[in-house]
Amino acid sequence: MDLRKLKTLIDLVSESGVAELEITEGEDRVRIVNRSNAAPAPVHQPVVVAPQMPQPVPAAEPAKAPAQPAVPAGTPLNSPMVGTFYRAPSPGAEPFVKVGDTVKKGQVVCIIEAMKLLNEVEADADGVVREVCVENGQPVEFGQALFILE
Repeated sequence: MDLRKLKTLIDLVSESGVAELEITEGEDRVRIVNRSNAAPAPVHQPVVVAPQMPQPVPAAEPAKAPAQPAVPAGTPLNSPMVGTFYRAPSPGAEPFVKVGDTVKKGQVVCIIEAMKLLNEVEADADGVVREVCVENGQPVEFGQALFILE
């Protein structure tokens, strides 16, 4: 193996941080070990722990229930899939439904884009749209509330 090639390989190993490199070229075999990257031997130092006085225990406070997110009154219309939520059939068009609109079961209320496919989402019950829970163009998860129907 050429001496210049060996020098280049040694430089590459030292610059790249590779710990070890082995190359076989025909009958020649070279193994380069980079010892500068080896972790230094750990140094053991004694740890001194100061004795602690017992701390007074405060009186137990009554446990508070974890704060639950406010659940809007009404029936949520949940996302049937993961994707991107769109309120209208195209940019600049009127939304399928607005707050206060009455919807019938089976009526298209929005579109969810998933994997470049536009999927129409239909209302699963009759009702009045009380809230739109997602912004236009926002990603949605499976089961996430899109609208609240009353």
